[in-house]
Amino acid sequence: MATKFNPASYNFRKKCPFVTKDLLRWFPGHMNKGIKQMQRKLKSVDCVIEVHDARIPFTGRNPIFANTLIGNKPHILVLNKKDLTIPSLIPRIRDQLKAEQNIQNLVFTNSKDQHCRGLKTLKPLMVDLIKASNRYNRSEELDYNVMIMGVPNVGKSSMINMLRSKNMSIRHALPVGAVAGVTRSVMMKIRINNDPLIFMLDTPGILEPSVTDVEMGLKLALCASLQDHLVGEEIIADYLLYWLNKHAMFKYVDYMGLPEPCDDINKVLISGAIKYNRVRRTRDFDGRMRDVPDLVEIARTMIKAFRTGELGKILLDIELLDDKYMKEKERSLA
Repeated sequence: MATKFNPASYNFRKKCPFVTKDLLRWFPGHMNKGIKQMQRKLKSVDCVIEVHDARIPFTGRNPIFANTLIGNKPHILVLNKKDLTIPSLIPRIRDQLKAEQNIQNLVFTNSKDQHCRGLKTLKPLMVDLIKASNRYNRSEELDYNVMIMGVPNVGKSSMINMLRSKNMSIRHALPVGAVAGVTRSVMMKIRINNDPLIFMLDTPGILEPSVTDVEMGLKLALCASLQDHLVGEEIIADYLLYWLNKHAMFKYVDYMGLPEPCDDINKVLISGAIKYNRVRRTRDFDGRMRDVPDLVEIARTMIKAFRTGELGKILLDIELLDDKYMKEKERSLA
């Protein structure tokens, strides 16, 4: 069991692993094009849904959304993948986003669960907000147009597919992938409901032109909002190891075949490669072939374990919750 280890017995790193900022620049041309397409379509949009990852509710939300795209349109912030974050902290996240960022309409969802309560509330909330708003040039139109946006790989296309499936019994409306940047352009209107008639516009994931905070970039990479190979799988796995040790979450020990917690990513990856037989053939200096641990492949395995929840439910932004609440939480656990 992970609880058998005493964090005080280990001298874990106190600082985030160093990464050059050059590794965290990811703003492909299709994103520039996507922003311009989204701006052109705003006149025909009645409501904006911004989707973000519930494990990083305060990190990485693109300021471009609020400054240039959302404006006075009705706005819903959807924190998706709630099944992978800590359920008991959801009320605190909700309160803090409302107090600090004036987020009035917040929905937590799991876009892979057709019985998700958040998904059930999303359609009526959209309809109520649109009906209560001034639709200007669309006031005579009977159909509702909703634009869905967010950083890459937060589940926008999966959410559209689920809403379409639930409301119209149609599946596989959009391509979905676990790699950042699957949706490359603002697509045609997709019908997700008949009564009232609701259409959604899927959009490409948009990030800031450069990520100035290294730890922000690493969190986004860990949540798959940056393509793994652009940052480096071993670098992402090292940040994950640093974060897990810092917060005394030791499920990775058994998962990676270790006898105890370890702060050395190379030792962790070698142990995991042995456990899962992740090896690659390489030619020795004398020309002979031999098997060596495939550290990149086992780093991918470790990262995937985080992304699927096998290493536990995690709130990467837990330190960004206000101090008063965290002190109350610590007292309750004492």
